[in-house]
Amino acid sequence: MTARPGPPAGPTTPAHSDRTAPAHPGPTTPAPAGRENTEQAVLERVPTGLFVAGRWRDSADGRTFPVADPATGAVLRRVADGTPADGRDALDAAVAAQAAWAATAPRHRADLLHAAYRALVARTEEFALLITCEMGKPLAQSRAEVAYGAEFLRWFAEEAVRIAGRWGVAPDGATRLMTTKQPVGPTLMITPWNFPLAMGTRKLGPALAAGCTAVVKPAPQTPLTMLALADLLAGVGVPPGVVNVVTTTRAAELTSPLIGDPRLRKLTFTGSTAVGRHLVRQSADQLLRVSMELGGNAPYLVFADADLDRAVDGAMLAKLRNMGEACTAANRFLVHESVADEFAERFAARMAAEVVGRGTEPDVTVGPLVDAAARDRVADLVTDARDRGARLVTGGAPVGAVGHFYAPTVLADVPDSARLLHGEIFGPVAPVTTFGTEEEALRRANDTGYGLAAYLFTRDLSRAVRVSERLDVGMVGVNQGLVSNPAAPFGGVKQSGFGREGGPEGIDEYLSVKYVGIAP
Repeated sequence: MTARPGPPAGPTTPAHSDRTAPAHPGPTTPAPAGRENTEQAVLERVPTGLFVAGRWRDSADGRTFPVADPATGAVLRRVADGTPADGRDALDAAVAAQAAWAATAPRHRADLLHAAYRALVARTEEFALLITCEMGKPLAQSRAEVAYGAEFLRWFAEEAVRIAGRWGVAPDGATRLMTTKQPVGPTLMITPWNFPLAMGTRKLGPALAAGCTAVVKPAPQTPLTMLALADLLAGVGVPPGVVNVVTTTRAAELTSPLIGDPRLRKLTFTGSTAVGRHLVRQSADQLLRVSMELGGNAPYLVFADADLDRAVDGAMLAKLRNMGEACTAANRFLVHESVADEFAERFAARMAAEVVGRGTEPDVTVGPLVDAAARDRVADLVTDARDRGARLVTGGAPVGAVGHFYAPTVLADVPDSARLLHGEIFGPVAPVTTFGTEEEALRRANDTGYGLAAYLFTRDLSRAVRVSERLDVGMVGVNQGLVSNPAAPFGGVKQSGFGREGGPEGIDEYLSVKYVGIAP
């Protein structure tokens, strides 16, 4: 492993919220011809206010909060710190725009999403740099997120014109049965920091395609990307009030009144299971339509007949994508005892060769964790595993004096009592354990309250089908370490939530079925 932390980006300012620094909430424009997408230029073009009813504005009390670079601690920008009153104004705007947006021709909604797709792809470098600055992932991964996030806009542009019902005759012949699908209505979207663009487009794409308006509350660690996306959507012609963005450090104060407002009709959240449970309880009074994409504890099964080259390649992707800060990240490596030592050694050699540093630096493959608390939590989990008898193969320590870096780590002989086997690690740490039989592998893989994703590697097609069917998860990757795809339904079971994002199923989360009985 090579450590290469980069230099600070942008000015540093005190990391506290105040009333004195204006949000400078003006609209942005693409860079003039010939102007480079330098960090400072990109950051300066991002609006930093609240986006409500098609206008940029300061928060009601004038407060702002800093957005920091996790690689350096430098403050990138200050953004408006929204209040409950701002949230109410955003919902007012979404409600006011709902009827007209629902009545908009599906082809027009599709055209707007196609235009947004093209605009986002054209600004790939700008958005990728923005993601790297505020979230930390290497630029290559940020570019991949832009491509992935943009594809949700294109996919749901194509789904917008395929919303259909059915027509039939009742069995007794006395009634004609017609069903239609109509937009659910104004939606509150709470998005996470780990994929600040794609988690937004994965919700906004189907909502806009279905005819729903939205209030988006992005994570306070990474609000800039969502603000830039809102500006882009307005720029391609999405009408005022259809998409509203409220940034805040006061999440509960802002979202609780919205969830309790009878005008809100849907809540969609991506984040931790603990917060998801709380939001579901809050949503019960209004009987909101709810979709929850929550935590994971993905098993990665390597059978004795697996192609180890392919399994190690897949492990690198499943573990180090986003520095392991993904709900789909491989969390437990269950390897057949006959190949476990070889797999661990080869995996560790690859992990040790990774270059750790600021994501803008050349050749860097592993960026920082999002904040100090995340790094410290990962370090604590590794210490706990080692104290319980796990063997350190590589890594196992923070990197550098500046930034929130942690070395890519492989642990072998990890005991079942280790805490990192029972919840999300959310970092570049891979615990390797063994199994002897297929039944044992399945028992251990399913021995968790989570059920989002799983991965399995085998050359035996019958085993691949058999094991896939018995894994208690919503998604399975067979001989591949990446399972997410805009054309496929994303979501889990058990404590990993409910509802699906992506695929033909994704738009149904934003549609209600209406039945009309017609006398002939």
